[in-house]
Amino acid sequence: MNKNTLYISIISIAVILFMFNMENPTVRKPISNPLLVDFNGVHDFAKLKPGHIKRATRYALESTDMILNEILELKDASRTFENTLVRIDDMYAGIEAVWSPGYLMGSTHTEKRIRDEGLESSRTIQKYMTDLAMNEDLYTAVMAYSKSAEAIGLTGYKKKFLDDTILDYKRSGFDLPKEERDKVKTIFNELSDLGLEFSKNISGFQDTLFVSKKEMEGLPESYQKEHLQDDGRYAIDMPYPSYVPFMEFSESDEAREQLQFKFKNRAKESNLSVLDNIISKRREMVQVLGYASYAEYRTEDRMAQNPDNVWNFEHDLKKKVRPKGQLDVDEMLKIKSKRTGKDAKVIQPWEAGFYYNKILKENFDLDPEEVRKYFEFNNVTQGLFTIYQKLFGVWFKEVENPSVWHEDVLMYEVYDRATRNLIGRFYLDMFPRPNKYGHAAAFSVTMGKMTESGYQKPATALVCNFPKPSEFQPSLLTHDNVETYFHEFGHLVHGVLTEANLMSHAGTSVPRDFVEAPSQMLENWVWQKESLSLFAKHYETGEVIPDALLDKMIAAKNVNSGTRTLQQIFYGMLDFTLHDGFDPAGEISTTDIVNKLQNEITFYPMQSGTHMQAAFGHLNGYGAAYYGYMWSKVFAQDMFSVFEEKGIMDEETGRRYREIILGKGGTEDPLDLVREFLGRESNSEAFTQSLGL
Repeated sequence: MNKNTLYISIISIAVILFMFNMENPTVRKPISNPLLVDFNGVHDFAKLKPGHIKRATRYALESTDMILNEILELKDASRTFENTLVRIDDMYAGIEAVWSPGYLMGSTHTEKRIRDEGLESSRTIQKYMTDLAMNEDLYTAVMAYSKSAEAIGLTGYKKKFLDDTILDYKRSGFDLPKEERDKVKTIFNELSDLGLEFSKNISGFQDTLFVSKKEMEGLPESYQKEHLQDDGRYAIDMPYPSYVPFMEFSESDEAREQLQFKFKNRAKESNLSVLDNIISKRREMVQVLGYASYAEYRTEDRMAQNPDNVWNFEHDLKKKVRPKGQLDVDEMLKIKSKRTGKDAKVIQPWEAGFYYNKILKENFDLDPEEVRKYFEFNNVTQGLFTIYQKLFGVWFKEVENPSVWHEDVLMYEVYDRATRNLIGRFYLDMFPRPNKYGHAAAFSVTMGKMTESGYQKPATALVCNFPKPSEFQPSLLTHDNVETYFHEFGHLVHGVLTEANLMSHAGTSVPRDFVEAPSQMLENWVWQKESLSLFAKHYETGEVIPDALLDKMIAAKNVNSGTRTLQQIFYGMLDFTLHDGFDPAGEISTTDIVNKLQNEITFYPMQSGTHMQAAFGHLNGYGAAYYGYMWSKVFAQDMFSVFEEKGIMDEETGRRYREIILGKGGTEDPLDLVREFLGRESNSEAFTQSLGL
């Protein structure tokens, strides 16, 4: 065969392949991409390079387009739940498979290019999701199916998914003319960009207060050694393991005031205007959609149902809690007066943590630093594992030499104790480092879902910022840290122990004002002798925490429960006020509102010149939903009352909790799930008792 004949043959083959692909369109999957794994495969995070997230995102969206075309090509008469609604869930699952790990990398990876790529991927996907939500042909297909005999006869999770999908279309503006829908779509995309910018400005912000040896008085020796600089000064930066101990223990009122001023002005220069834009765009969007406020829009598909129910809840709770808050402040004022030699009238916000610890020490002989010695990180982890494994009938197996994004990250597999089958996986990324997500949260990696190949094993990453082990001492957690650990691990098991058929109902895919309840319920185990004795051991001697110390901790449980709850009410009412009628273009600023509400709700006057809202990240992610923290706690404490009655380590109660609350996810209304678990209607008695009211 000569050269020309070979050339013509190659062209002919290329034409044939092109014709074949036109009739059988496929999307070529990138080879060796750590974000694209086979069914139930494990992500090879250690091999992630710049470009991987971008290419995986492109593949995920192209694959979604193929499924979309399949759905749209069906004749309306042949539509079924499987070929239309399940395939819509398949689209969401394909996107989520890249979106979740990509966003996790954007929040935790050590390399800036990869973090930026992860956030850019999230921006691209959010815009694609907006387009998908506004796709008129898909809407027409769903509505056509909804009129079929099969659709009318749907029950259970299938009916709920169809009803939720139709409501989502209404909330996207499909009752409006196309021109109005296009406006909504544009605003959705603008809000996506603004939200990512708001979060990035917070995570990327860094500041440090340099203090003298005298200003470190009161702080543990190990803390002082860790923060000592070559020039003899001490560097206190903004992450919680650095900020919180200083605010609680430094004897210097002036230094605490200066540090809190910096802390409450994080991202001020960049985010005040971004927040105004977010609020304005949300107002603009809901005006087009026909809602009175963004708060009304957000509560429509949640347990609260409308803003009035939220306002009534917040005001009623505030009324109940204020007297306890006054008692809390009075106790702090006594100690402040004694310490300063003056008749103190006010506790300043930078004094709250400091005098809280003084109460613990002077009134209860409780030294938080002594308590920390019994909560070494590895002991707490093993104790937490023991409790969760026993309650939920599972066991955790550490993966040796896992492929992870940082050397600190651990990986585990979760197995069902009865069947020995693999259920899912989780990662622990527990210590702070520069440019890492700065709070504590559970990040989805893979969502559960039933497929033709079997059940997709879910995976979740727990990201925290607990004190890192140092050359001076191991990682010793405060009791608050331990409570946070149990809380966030509650989110993790909610994601991993899901049994929902659809990804859209899996794990924490529940109404936002219920999502905290399962994790809040599990905080209670850090206040019980039976559970604490399993892991609270002195890091040097191995001695189990003495009953006398436990008794003091439990007796002091509700110290400042009033002021702490009022602070949560403040956050919830601030968030709701900004989204229920407030106009950033008016004469009143977000700072004015912070000032007004803090002074009305809490007993701590606002620190002049601060702008805490600029770094209050929940205003982005939770917008008009932060009330859910306290709202869901009512249900959390009510559910815990069953464990109190049956026994906090009762496996049968734990099994029911796993099956009814954790396993079902968003397949049913939360009120129905809670009622089923309780065996009665829910009430707030356990909640108010938990606050010592």
